[in-house]
Amino acid sequence: MNRQPQRIKTISEFHQFRGLPRPEHPLISVVDYSAIKHSPDSGTTSWFLDFYSISIKRNANAKIKYGQQEYDFDEGIMFFMAPGQVFSVEVDKNFPPKHSGWMLLIHPDFLWNTSLAKTIRHYEYFDYSVNEALFLSEKEEITLGGIMENIQQEYHSNIDRFSQDLIIAQLELLLKYSERFYQRQFITRKISNHKILDRLEAILTDYFNSNALIDKGLPTVQSIAESLNVSTGYLSSLLKVLTGQSTQQHIHNKLIEKAKEKLSVTDLSVSEIAYELGFEHPQSFSKLFKTKTNFSPLEFRQSFN
Repeated sequence: MNRQPQRIKTISEFHQFRGLPRPEHPLISVVDYSAIKHSPDSGTTSWFLDFYSISIKRNANAKIKYGQQEYDFDEGIMFFMAPGQVFSVEVDKNFPPKHSGWMLLIHPDFLWNTSLAKTIRHYEYFDYSVNEALFLSEKEEITLGGIMENIQQEYHSNIDRFSQDLIIAQLELLLKYSERFYQRQFITRKISNHKILDRLEAILTDYFNSNALIDKGLPTVQSIAESLNVSTGYLSSLLKVLTGQSTQQHIHNKLIEKAKEKLSVTDLSVSEIAYELGFEHPQSFSKLFKTKTNFSPLEFRQSFN
């Protein structure tokens, strides 16, 4: 049955909930998935954490509901979750889970007064939790696993004035490598990525062929991302890698394509075309058109005569 998501406020509370020993450090912990205990109804409950979670998990007998999609664990999958993001795990009760992998838990208080406190949410994949996990190669997984071991060894050791700085440096290295691997994924997972491009093109075509421009104006990046069920950051990163252009540039390209069509095959005035394309002021339309084409709308129309 469906229940309200369960909130876990501290790393100590998470350890207790999962049948783990008390954490060695209250604000950061590396957890071995094989040591986690699952209750019989764990697949029916959703959770959200008050701290960051970064994990690699393999498990042939479970699926994670991660925002809008489900993933199995037949291969190494990496998830990034920021505080407050809801997730649930569905376990096949006929086959006990055989977890492997690790989870890094970081309380925001550990980042206090460090450079990472300001920059961690700039890593766009913390927004991908509603859309896209990171699929790792064996080599990539080994690289990240080595960094994780360094973090664990550091807080296992005697804590001194260098400990936090060294752990923060390892965290930043982990996040940078993850960013690199996401960029690789945009390129190597071309089939699914090109499906997003196809859907983007279809959504923009439908929008520009309807009365939506007059009624609502130009579509926003946010509305397009929501229609594609991806975050704005993910969509922007994907398009930049695959096409070299941002989402906004794709919207403008479609706009200019529609404007050229109207200028070349209709007798509508520039002001009428601007209105049909959702502009309140013809001057704004003319300025954008010239920026994109190096011609004013009238100059472009005259080139057909």
